[in-house]
Amino acid sequence: SSEMPLLSVPKEVAVGTAMLGIAFATGVLAGKRRPPTPAPHTGSFIGKNSPLCQYILDHSLREHPILKKLRLLTAEHPWGRMMVSCDQAQLMANLVKLIKAKKVLEIGVFTGYNALNMALVLPDNGRVIACDVNEDYAKIGKPLWKEAGVEHKIDLRIKPAIQTLDELLASGEAETFDFAFIDADKESYNEYYEKCLRLIKKGGIIAIDNVLFGGRVLKPRKDDLAVQSIHHLNEKLLRDSRVSLSMLPMGDGVTLAFKL
Repeated sequence: SSEMPLLSVPKEVAVGTAMLGIAFATGVLAGKRRPPTPAPHTGSFIGKNSPLCQYILDHSLREHPILKKLRLLTAEHPWGRMMVSCDQAQLMANLVKLIKAKKVLEIGVFTGYNALNMALVLPDNGRVIACDVNEDYAKIGKPLWKEAGVEHKIDLRIKPAIQTLDELLASGEAETFDFAFIDADKESYNEYYEKCLRLIKKGGIIAIDNVLFGGRVLKPRKDDLAVQSIHHLNEKLLRDSRVSLSMLPMGDGVTLAFKL
């Protein structure tokens, strides 16, 4: 099974946390339209079936009621497991607040849970430039963006993300963004990273999702282009003197790259 055990989680949280730590996997959302392939069980890196996972959620998750509503809606979707884990989203929201971010990039929107998550903590004049190729999924979240009163902070751009990033660079927006989140088709990760690095300010943060890819990075198969791409980026980031970094065993693995 690719889903994490629900453990003792209360029912209203359980439906959404079933996908805690589930990979977005070989995807589609920002660059390519083919259906995603869920990664294998990524569960908890603390230990499969460990009550510690649930303990972490029970003692740290402070989820906005409309965020929770969107998480539960997303959980009912056939590809619901692609949603970012709620604890990881909360960490990113805290980082966005910590650096007093005003401009955020998101590559891979799906139903818009994390776009909403970040918009909720941005100032009223803050903006999330949200990149995706599929508007159908985002339509699930849009009414909830409005309900939360943050619709005006989310600028959804439906086209290949590379195109949007190039347009931002061409319009003189290099080094004007504070935070970027990369969670889309894995084969394009390196290109997304390079363009995001140009777009964010010094001291800004790039968060990269699925960097452990269900453990497949330990032995990347030659025919598994998604894992090869992630593994090569992981190796490159270790040597990249333009950033400092932390790789966290949260969800399916997330790397935080801090632009120097």
